[in-house]
Amino acid sequence: MPDLILASASPRRRELLSLTGLTFSIDAAEVDEHTSLGAKEAVLELCRRKALAVAARHPGEIVLAADTLVAMHDIPFGKPEDKEDACRMLRSLSGKWHQVYTGVCTVSKDGQIHTGLDTSDVHFMDMSEDDILSYVRTGEPMDKAGAYALQGIAGIFISEVRGTPSGVIGLPLPLTHELLERCGLHIPCVKPIES
Repeated sequence: MPDLILASASPRRRELLSLTGLTFSIDAAEVDEHTSLGAKEAVLELCRRKALAVAARHPGEIVLAADTLVAMHDIPFGKPEDKEDACRMLRSLSGKWHQVYTGVCTVSKDGQIHTGLDTSDVHFMDMSEDDILSYVRTGEPMDKAGAYALQGIAGIFISEVRGTPSGVIGLPLPLTHELLERCGLHIPCVKPIES
């Protein structure tokens, strides 16, 4: 029996969660992701929708969901619709600071809901038009919030991260640890504090 259910098909979240040593199954949530909320509120609302949708299918099990948005001035940059949209996003981010918000939601075995928000500031170096077009041609930006992946090719354009690198990738491990502890689930690689 797995320790929990990850309500996401994201390979990045799967890789990060596997670092904890916990066993988990995957049941990706299919929810309406449209919202008129600002970026911070949107990620909290969307991760909650995902967690509750999966928890309804698996009563009595711990569920973990997350949602990540890139934003500038609290205006969210989701996944690009096409190559032109990816180029537009990257032009907007080039040479500037922006925020990456990741909301995390857990549902405990007894149905308690715990949510939290991770915020990181990310700075892109100036990207030339050739840099942008070459990067978009790799295909990497097409399924990523903000049209880039910190852990991928885009890492060469990111000059500084202030915050949680795992949060920028899609699952902030310190926050995830805290919320799973609230559900009574201890991460095996972390020794419990004896009182």
